[in-house]
Amino acid sequence: MDNQTIFAIIGYVASIILAISLLMKSLIRLRVLNGVGALIYVVYGILIEAYPVAIMNGIIFFIDLYFLVQMRQRQDFFTLMSVEPESAYLNHFIQFHILDIQKFFPNFNYQAQHNDLIHFVLRNTIPAGLVIIRQEDNHGEIILDYALKDYRDFKIGGFIFNENAKVLTDHGIKYLTVESNVPSHIRYLHQVGFTEDQEEKFIKELNPKIIRDKGF
Repeated sequence: MDNQTIFAIIGYVASIILAISLLMKSLIRLRVLNGVGALIYVVYGILIEAYPVAIMNGIIFFIDLYFLVQMRQRQDFFTLMSVEPESAYLNHFIQFHILDIQKFFPNFNYQAQHNDLIHFVLRNTIPAGLVIIRQEDNHGEIILDYALKDYRDFKIGGFIFNENAKVLTDHGIKYLTVESNVPSHIRYLHQVGFTEDQEEKFIKELNPKIIRDKGF
């Protein structure tokens, strides 16, 4: 294989990576892939002595790197907002997102009960998720644990089930259970500390900490 063919392959690889980056819904993944593609283009430009191509993509690489550092340093602040089962906003939120909710909770059809604990998770004051827990004595059954698409990075689950578990233990809840056969949801449950108790059922013992808004 001659050098020209190798150089062409490098150029094609860079182009493909840049194209894939534009398909990313996550801004972080977009920046990472775009930066990798730009860096490969820098190498390509140098190899074929197309220095304007190398310089332009070098600038793009450092722009991507700059924004990735900014994202890494940015602090997100989470708070919990409790609502009653008969909340009009709760009903509107569920109905608006019902199709997406059912991707993770296929049988979800909420019928409010008086022993439901309902919390919206606010990320920088913006509703980012919803958790509904039905309490029976010291047991809490998770009816819904849903995060909006832009906030599915495990931080919401960690915030309520770990950092702010005292919100639940103050109600006398000592452990949580949830059923799931959705692979992506199961991965999430493992990530936030649930263990498989039996087929399609997961359990988590609560470990309360001091309630506080935490920057991530």
